[in-house]
Amino acid sequence: MFAKKKRLIERVLLVEDEPLVAFDTEHFLSSEGFEVVATIDSVAGALDVIARDAAIDLILVDVHLADGSGVDVAREAHARGVQVLFVTGNCPGEARELAAGCLAKPYPQRDLLAAIVGIEAVLGGKKPGKLPGSFSLFLDAG
Repeated sequence: MFAKKKRLIERVLLVEDEPLVAFDTEHFLSSEGFEVVATIDSVAGALDVIARDAAIDLILVDVHLADGSGVDVAREAHARGVQVLFVTGNCPGEARELAAGCLAKPYPQRDLLAAIVGIEAVLGGKKPGKLPGSFSLFLDAG
């Protein structure tokens, strides 16, 4: 009778080279019911996962990675129609063209969840609810 609403974003790829942030984020997302496809710490590894796994709904990517820029990950994801959320201290200039949004680090986990819920609302054709001040949503509802 009260069926759980089907999420538009279920499978998430996490691209983060800070081990503690990666571990905490993976644990948090899993506890919130998301499937973390993989947690990757490099551009090369992320591109490999994107090439192999067509069923990724959202990629959380830091911009500054040990082997390059998360912007390259976002470019590839965008080319394949996969949504991207930059999670970074400095949102790149090309973020608006490549990503659904940008969440400024450091952020509380509730802000990460609110950002994902906001992206999901817009993808579902709805107006997002209250968004965290540290989050910039680039998608438009409707």
